[in-house]
Amino acid sequence: MTGRLFLVVGPSGVGKDSILNGAREALADDARFVFARRFITRDATVGGEDHQPISDAEFSAIEESGGFLFSWRAHGLSYGLPASLRDDLDAGRHVVANVSRAALKVISDAYSSCTVLEITASPAIVARRLRNRNRETEDNIKARLTRKAPPLPKGVKVVAIPNNGRLGKAVELFLSTLRSPSSRWLKLRRIPIDSWHENICFLSRDCAVFDAANYLGPGKVDVFNDEASIRAKVNLLEAGTLLAPDELGLSSLAFDRLGLSEGSLLTLERTPSPQSLRELRAKVAGRVLKPGQIDMIVKDITEDRYNGREISAFLVSASKHLELVEIEALCNARARYSSRIDWPYDTVVDKHSMGGVPGSRITMIVIPIVAAQGMVIPKTSSRAITSAAGTADVMEVVARVDLMPDEVKRVVSNANGCIAWNGNLNHSPIDDVMNSITRPLGIDSSRWAVASILSKKIAAGSSHVMIDIPVGPDVKTKTMAEGHELAALFETVAKRVGLEALAQVTDGTRPIGFGIGPALEVRDVYSVLRGHDDAPADLRAKALDFAGRILEWGPDVPANEGRVRAEALLNSGAALSALEKIVDAQGRVDHPVRPGPLIYEYQAERSGRIKGINPRVISRMARRAGAPMDKSAGIDILQPVGADVVEGTPLLLIHGSVEADLENASTFVQSISPIDIV
Repeated sequence: MTGRLFLVVGPSGVGKDSILNGAREALADDARFVFARRFITRDATVGGEDHQPISDAEFSAIEESGGFLFSWRAHGLSYGLPASLRDDLDAGRHVVANVSRAALKVISDAYSSCTVLEITASPAIVARRLRNRNRETEDNIKARLTRKAPPLPKGVKVVAIPNNGRLGKAVELFLSTLRSPSSRWLKLRRIPIDSWHENICFLSRDCAVFDAANYLGPGKVDVFNDEASIRAKVNLLEAGTLLAPDELGLSSLAFDRLGLSEGSLLTLERTPSPQSLRELRAKVAGRVLKPGQIDMIVKDITEDRYNGREISAFLVSASKHLELVEIEALCNARARYSSRIDWPYDTVVDKHSMGGVPGSRITMIVIPIVAAQGMVIPKTSSRAITSAAGTADVMEVVARVDLMPDEVKRVVSNANGCIAWNGNLNHSPIDDVMNSITRPLGIDSSRWAVASILSKKIAAGSSHVMIDIPVGPDVKTKTMAEGHELAALFETVAKRVGLEALAQVTDGTRPIGFGIGPALEVRDVYSVLRGHDDAPADLRAKALDFAGRILEWGPDVPANEGRVRAEALLNSGAALSALEKIVDAQGRVDHPVRPGPLIYEYQAERSGRIKGINPRVISRMARRAGAPMDKSAGIDILQPVGADVVEGTPLLLIHGSVEADLENASTFVQSISPIDIV
């Protein structure tokens, strides 16, 4: 990253030389600034500036040898800036150069880091100054005043410096432009600190450019140069530790997001206060907001203009009371400020689960059934947060899931569907903050969730969405009444924002399938797709039910016949072929993960009938065994709810690949059994 090039332009008589002389004197002791001395093919006694006189022959010789940074012709003279200025720019020093307007295009094309300072004055003042120089005839003065200047190049930053009155005032304005934050550079350094989802900017307490202590607090700063920018919170480092006085540090996450190399020159400015602060405070106070107000808040949150405490206050308030009009507005605003994927299809279907049920990996069965029918179903899924596996974790056992938007389009065009991780697509930092607040405190955020989920479906280009709402004491939605109320809210809001949605309340009281954990759940999925006699019947039935309802949105499947068609696609092997096509299009894993080789068998401690299997406890067990980070880890459920067992009957197999994790899970199951035997 080079220093900035300040190009000073203006017609004769506006006072360029006087302003430059005043600025040069004021910055005489500031090593960051270099004032260029031009080569001009005229006598040293002519003109007001201190230039290097040179003959036409000498000028041509230097020009041909590459001795000029830039050269140009104007008014019958040749002008050149010495090539030595390139070293100053490369070293991060700022070069101030008096140039002709006609040279701006060539110079700005070569140096994007340039600012044009256009010195101006009224015609009457210019005429008076020209007369006082006694070098111009009245005709020449009149010609100069009527001469039309060529337009300034497009895309170049231009700062006007009026010089109509006191010279000192114009010099002050000129200096303030040179000293603006965009001229105050620090060298970028990566600080090896993992700040999770938050961008952190580090300054040394003895920072040479900024008063670092003044930037502490809840506010943020914009860190930038002409190539990239990022918004961050400021932390200070003690002098003489990890940062030099002329360096600016970024946490590893912020450094990667910025995408520049170490040593790049950056500056910073305080992030302006959000325009929507009044609206946010109104919502925190419990008021109902209009759609435009919601839009302003979401825009400012998306642009990272709020600090964590302000966002937290807004989200807690929004989780407590959101009117229907606000949910709709929130949904539309979030979709508007998300990355959008557009499809050339009339019908684009999707499926979403509110989650919480271990092993319920129906997505990897539903998507290939729908794709085999010829319908388009691009599915973006999350990784596990508190569960033993998310759909993305499970799909990653057999295929690459970290797809970019263009890759998603390619996969869908080849295979009608995909199962991709949403982190590169429509993942929302707002949801990370929301989850960090509501989950530990047990705050019901279902109304916020409706807006969040539907906004992601809009951003993903969906026209129809099927929603799974599990109900049970250990999942998000506790009662059937709550489940039906949430289903109605989903369908109502979806209709208002232009989506067709069907929300289905399902059983969330027990795990679905045999395996809990990525590799074990993939095994169950393929068992269903391959039609094995011992495939988990509950997983198969739920997948067929959801796939059948989605198929009825297509033009070729009549109402009430979707499940029959879904079963035919599954039994014929078409769904299996569709999944393999999706896997190949996304990028097949060379060596799929197998269930962990280390096994602990948990047996019944007494005889009786299995009354229930606690989904929350079984997930905690699988995570202690290493899932989902260890994709081979997890739990095999050997006996279903309702089975009669005797003491010593094998109930669970705990899989893992690390002895310490396996021991942790086995100790846990002995203290808190997930299986209720009566």
